[in-house]
Amino acid sequence: LMGSLGLLPAALSSGMGSEIQKPLAIMIVGGLIFCMFLSLTVLPQVFYYAYRNKQEAIAEE
Repeated sequence: LMGSLGLLPAALSSGMGSEIQKPLAIMIVGGLIFCMFLSLTVLPQVFYYAYRNKQEAIAEE
């Protein structure tokens, strides 16, 4: 989160020399936000289903 906030000024800048930094900063900010979204939504579901299947296998024995 802090990395994406730190690069936000570079992603939104329009001054001289920003044509080099701006695309890179946009990609980094987008990637960090996307990974944070995935780690907060998808990863807990994966762990839940893996743990649930493990508990069902133990209960069947």
